Formats: sequence, structure tokens, C-alpha cells
Amino acid sequence: MVYNMRRGKIKPQLAQSRKINIRSYKVKAKEKAYLEDLNKVSADQKKNMLSAGVDPSQKARSGTYVQMDHSVVHANSLYPGLEVMSITEALKRHEWLDNYFWKAVALGADSFTKQAHLRPHHGYFLRALPGVKATYPLQACLFINEDNIIQNVHNIIIAEEGSDLQIITGCATASDVRRGLHIGISEFYVKKGAKLTFTMIHNWADEVEVRPRSAAQVEAGGVFLSNYICLKPVKSLQMYPKAELIGRGATARFNSILFAHPGSHLDVGSRVILKAEDSRAEIIARTVSAGGDIIARGHLRGEVKGIKAHLECRGLMVAEKGHIHAIPELEATVDGVDMSHEAAVGKIARDEIEYLMSRGLSEGEAQAAIVRGFLDTSIMGLPEALQKEVDQTISSCEKDVF
Repeated sequence: MVYNMRRGKIKPQLAQSRKINIRSYKVKAKEKAYLEDLNKVSADQKKNMLSAGVDPSQKARSGTYVQMDHSVVHANSLYPGLEVMSITEALKRHEWLDNYFWKAVALGADSFTKQAHLRPHHGYFLRALPGVKATYPLQACLFINEDNIIQNVHNIIIAEEGSDLQIITGCATASDVRRGLHIGISEFYVKKGAKLTFTMIHNWADEVEVRPRSAAQVEAGGVFLSNYICLKPVKSLQMYPKAELIGRGATARFNSILFAHPGSHLDVGSRVILKAEDSRAEIIARTVSAGGDIIARGHLRGEVKGIKAHLECRGLMVAEKGHIHAIPELEATVDGVDMSHEAAVGKIARDEIEYLMSRGLSEGEAQAAIVRGFLDTSIMGLPEALQKEVDQTISSCEKDVF
């Protein structure tokens, strides 16, 4: 028995992935020097890294990986039992890593996965050894420093049995970069009883095209928590990460906060396949269009009895032009599943604005306050210290958003 629920038809120009001429981007970049001291990055690089949640001082961090264009400029672990290195180095050190390469993400999925395979530009390897529970998060930064280049990275993240791994990944560009293409392959492996919290913050330039391809496998009792934040302008973003719950009691949660500026095209979704008994999943998206286009997808598939899952997408229009399309999907292949969804798109109520104006705010300040509340990151369920880091990063972006 199969139940499948879809909402509406997608406009053709939005449904199709925007055509990208890969050959129009430079495939070679200048080699960047390795930095033992990350504080030696330029003031501009530091500013844009901080806006993506990456702190070159490494304060309250358990380790750092930074890649600029095609060069690894820093990789170190500051906590026993955590491994931080380039994927190129990891493949040399760990023969067994071949068993994880292209296992969660299919090599032949599309032209972007093929491109990452044919012309790899490193990427990071992050691993928590069994039972390791670091106090502070690891941080990783994928930075585009040259205009008009393509950056192909392949990342593998492993939380071994019983570990607790927190990661902040920031993607950013130098201030004088206008155009570029970032292709990021990320494979996550959450072992028995482990927890992996992965928070990604995008800070791209307004003519950058971004094509992440991500998937996770979660074993028995494991928890995979994925948070995605995109508040800055970007030309186009298309991603549809997937989590497979393959062990009893496995859990996956995807949280997304998206802000589409005029001219931006965001096609973002999450998919969870519940394959094991007592597995749980939740997909939550908050989307705001200030004139850009957003497709917010969500797909839950229950394949065994006793699973429970919920999907929620809420959109807010704050401009006359723009487009938000919510596409929730629930699919079950057996009886005895518990899945639900909510989807709503609307605009700010006039009486809410007038109430705040009566309290002394201008109309613009009132609208910004409402939008800020709508994009509340508390939905992410982050640990307190990490929540504080994310809130500070979002606050630094507010002047560009509101």
C-alpha cells in the first residue's frame, strides 16, 4: 500500500535546476599558503568568515578546517579523539575510508557529482572516535577567494559509536568576488548511539551558484541534526539532502531558515527515509521572500511499522514580487506509520505592524522585528553554547537582511 501526497504544480522555470555552464568557470586557482596561525588571514577574509560562523581565533572551538579556493590553508584538531584533515590526506592515512567514499551520495546522481569526482579540490574529513564528546564544536570553512572559479569539494563526516560531534560549517566569499560555482559533496555517517549536530551557514556573493549534494546514514539509536541557514544574497542554490534511518530508534531532524533576496533562486528541501522500527524524523523550514524565488521541499517516506515523522513548512512574503512554493510529501509503503505535515504561506498582518508602530517603532523596524521573530533559530534545538554562536552570527547579518 502506498500513500503519496503532493501539493500543486511547480512553475517550469523553477522546477528545473537552473542550467549552469560549468566550462564558463576557471578550473585552476592560485595556490594559497598554509597558515599555522589563522589570525593571519586578511581583515576582509576574517570579516566574511565570521559572518558565516567561523572564528579564525578558534576561541571555543575543538578544531578547524579552512580551505580557500583549491588550497587547504589550515587543518588542526584541538581536542583528543577528534580528527580534522583534508579528505585527500584522510584517504592516504585510512585505507578503510574507501568504503565510505560515494556510499551515501551516488556518484552518478547528476552532472555536479560527476564534476566533483573528475576534478576534486580536496574537502574535509571530520571524525569523532568512539565515545568522544567534545565540549566545543569543530568548525570548517569553504572559502572562495578568486572571482569566477569552480570549487569542487568532497566531505566525509563520521561520528563513531557513542560519540557526540558538533560542527559549524561556514561557506563564504571574499568581498571582491562576484561570480563562482561551488559544488559540495557531503557524506555523513552516524554510528550506533552517536549524535551529530551539523550547522551550515552560507555567506555567498550575489552571483555565486551553489550545488551541495548531501546524504546521511544513521544507525541504531543515532541522532542526526542538520541545520541550514541562508540569509545573504546568492544567485541560485539547489540542494535536497537525504537521511536514511537504518537502525532501530534512529532519529533525523532537518531545520532550514531561508531568506530570498530579489534575483535569488532557492530550491531547498530535505528528505528522510525511515527504514527501521521506532525511527523518528522531523523536517522544519522557515522561508521568507523579499522578492526572490523559493521552493521549499520536504519528503518523508516510512517503510516499516512504528515510525513517527512530521514535516512543517511556513513561508512569509514581505514584497509584492517574489515566489514561495511549499511542496510537502508524505509516503508510506506499509500500514502502521504515523506521519503528518503542515504548510502555510502568507504575509505580515497589517495589525501586527500597526501594533508595533504604536509602541514607538517605525514601519520598517516593525516589519524587521516580525521577520526576525519568524526566523527564530530556537526551532533548531541546539545546545546552549552553539545556539549562542548561531544567534550572534545571524545578528551580524541583520543589517544586510532587514
